Amino acid sequence: MSQHVVVVGSGIVGTVVSIALARKGHRVSVIGADQPGSCEMASYGNAGWLNPGSVVPLSMPGLWRKVPEYLLNANGPLTLRLSAVPQLASWLVRFMAAGCTPRRARAIAAALRPFLHDALERHEALAREAGVPEMIKGGGLLIVYPDRAAYAADALGWSMRRDNGVAWRELEGEELRTLCPGLSERYQFGALITDGGYCTSPGGYTSALATYAAGLGVTQVSGRVSGFRKSGGQVLAVEHAGGEIACDRVVIAGGIGTTELARMLSDTVPLVSERGYHVQVSAQDVALPVPTMMSDLKFGITPMGNEIRGAGQVEFARRGCAPDWRRARIILECIRASFPSARIESFEKVARWMGNRPSTPDCLPVIGVSPHASNVVYASGHGHLGLVSSPYTADIVADLIDGVSRTDIKPYDPARFCRFRL
Repeated sequence: MSQHVVVVGSGIVGTVVSIALARKGHRVSVIGADQPGSCEMASYGNAGWLNPGSVVPLSMPGLWRKVPEYLLNANGPLTLRLSAVPQLASWLVRFMAAGCTPRRARAIAAALRPFLHDALERHEALAREAGVPEMIKGGGLLIVYPDRAAYAADALGWSMRRDNGVAWRELEGEELRTLCPGLSERYQFGALITDGGYCTSPGGYTSALATYAAGLGVTQVSGRVSGFRKSGGQVLAVEHAGGEIACDRVVIAGGIGTTELARMLSDTVPLVSERGYHVQVSAQDVALPVPTMMSDLKFGITPMGNEIRGAGQVEFARRGCAPDWRRARIILECIRASFPSARIESFEKVARWMGNRPSTPDCLPVIGVSPHASNVVYASGHGHLGLVSSPYTADIVADLIDGVSRTDIKPYDPARFCRFRL
C-alpha cells in the first residue's frame, strides 16, 4: 500500500533510498540541508571506489598496539588528535575491540559482503536508468605493494577477501608496469581486484540520481530537521524551519547528523566522524587506466575525467574542529612519490576537501527500525562505504517500509546500541 515516506538526508544513501521507494509506488519527500551532490556531503569527496574487497574492516587484530604511534606520528595515514580522546574514549575502546581477533574481524567482513559483492553491477544498472552510464566504470581496482613479502604480510586481509568471494590477479614486474605506467619503482607487486570499478564523479553522480528521482515523483525539500511530532510511539510529522511534513513513515539517512536526529527520538546511534581528505589535480601526464591504492601509504588515486583524485587519511577529532589541511598535503606528496614523473601543481593551487564519514564503533552500518518509533527506519553509519553500499541499503529499507521480514539484517540493528553512551 502506498505511503508517504519522508527521507531525512540528501546524500548518496538518502537519494538511492528515495529512488527505491518511488519505484515501489510510495510518495517520497527528501529533506536535506544541502543539495544532493554538494561538497558538504561525505559521499562527494570519497575515492569513488566500488570495491568488493572493502570487506576488510578498519578495526583489525593488533590495532590497539598502534595507537601510540598514531598519536605521535603527524604524517601517518591514521591520526587521533589528543584533544579528541576524552570525548571519543568509549567509542574508541569499542572500536578497537570490534575486530581485535581474527574471528571478530572475519564476522564483520561477512556482514559487509552483501553490500559490496555485486555493487558494481548494481551501480551500472542505476546509472543506466538515470541516463549517466558513463559515470560508472569497471575494469578492476589495483592495490600495489613494494614487493611480494609486503603483500604476504597482509595475508589476513586477503584471506578475508577470498572467504567472501573476492577475485584478484597477482601482477609483478613488467606486467605491473604495463598496467600502470609511470608508477614508482618502489612498487614491484600488485593485486588487481577484477570485479571492482569506480565512479568518475561521486558528487555529480549523486546530483544526477537526485534529478532522476525527481522524474520519478520524488519531492526535494531544502531544510534542516529540527524535530519530530510524535504520538503513540510513531512519528506523525517531520519538523523543520519552514513548518512540518506530515508522513506515514520516516527514513533517517542523515550521515554524521544521524546521532542528533536519533537523540530526538530517544534512540542511541553513536556515530563518530572518521574524517577523510582528498586532493584533485590535473592528470594530463599521468596514465592511470585503473584506480590504484598504495598499500604502504594507505591512500588511493582515481581517474576522474582529466584529473586524478588522491583520497585517504583517517582523522579522529572533536566535533566542529577545523580541517587540518596538512592531511591533504600529505596525500599530495604521496601522489608525487607514487608517480615521480608527473607534473603536479603546488598545494596552494590544487582542489582539496575534507568530509565527515559517519562511522560506528563496530564498523557496520545502522539499518533497521527505530527502537522507540515503530514507523522510523535508519539507514546510516556506513563510514567510508556509503557510495558503494547505497543500492543494497536501499533494497533493505524498501523491504522494511513494505513490511517484508528480513532475518539477514540483525547485525545492522539500531537496537544494538541501546546501552551505549557516547
